[in-house]
Amino acid sequence: MSSVTDVKCETQDSEQRNVSGLKEEEEGTCSAESTDRARSMSDTPSLQELEELLYSAPSSCRHGDEVWPNLYLGDMFMSHDKLGLWQLGITHVLNASHGKLCCKGNDDFYGTTVKYYGVPANDLPTFDLSPFFYPAAEFIHQALTSGGKVLVHCAVGVSRSAALVLAYLMIHHHLSLLSSVRCVQQKRWVFPNRGFQRQLISLDRKLQSEGLTEPK
Repeated sequence: MSSVTDVKCETQDSEQRNVSGLKEEEEGTCSAESTDRARSMSDTPSLQELEELLYSAPSSCRHGDEVWPNLYLGDMFMSHDKLGLWQLGITHVLNASHGKLCCKGNDDFYGTTVKYYGVPANDLPTFDLSPFFYPAAEFIHQALTSGGKVLVHCAVGVSRSAALVLAYLMIHHHLSLLSSVRCVQQKRWVFPNRGFQRQLISLDRKLQSEGLTEPK
């Protein structure tokens, strides 16, 4: 994990909250109705500008947050709480740290009631997460459009999984990278590592060049 993630989250390691206590709050959740204001921020940021925006948000390290209607971003603790996930009505799990020792996720772990998709990503700036942007976004999109609820997670829920959620918002909701970050920041502190940030910036430029991001 990145050093920033470790520093932000170590202070709350002892304050584990059962995921079943999470509330589906409507207030503050970025929804389709609230994205029009965010769409005005369509310029692709530099790496420095993106990092400044990421740093600007209040730090938090809860086990999970609903960052988009029926889309939860969380950590390995939330992903391991099968009872809590059932109580939330989670139907799909996307594990961005598939195959890592800290995360147990696989098809057998969740059984037949939950659809599982694993992305074997390392939280390293040298890891290329971009080949998974579109498949992961499609998994989330299919789940939500079918009436499901999705948990996207990695070990801590701020880098690998956050990058995939941001990519989903950019690809399927035509938000710019800056808009997507601000949307997620309403509910959860996120900080993809620098390599993932660069890959998201490249995705943003690609989508804007193809006219797939809402203009100012």
